[in-house]
Amino acid sequence: MDVEIIFKIAAIGILTAIVGQILKQTGKDEISTLATLAGLIIVLIMVLNLIGELFTTLKTIFNF
Repeated sequence: MDVEIIFKIAAIGILTAIVGQILKQTGKDEISTLATLAGLIIVLIMVLNLIGELFTTLKTIFNF
């Protein structure tokens, strides 16, 4: 596993925070919440894919 996945997750978090703050400053709190939720879902999908790869690797190692 590379360090780049950590950088990708951090970049998505920073981008989501910036967009959320900009939208809150303009008075669009509902859209800000949706943007934050979208960022969270993207990161969760990335993590789930990594967990799936981990289980596949473990299956291969232990010949299940």
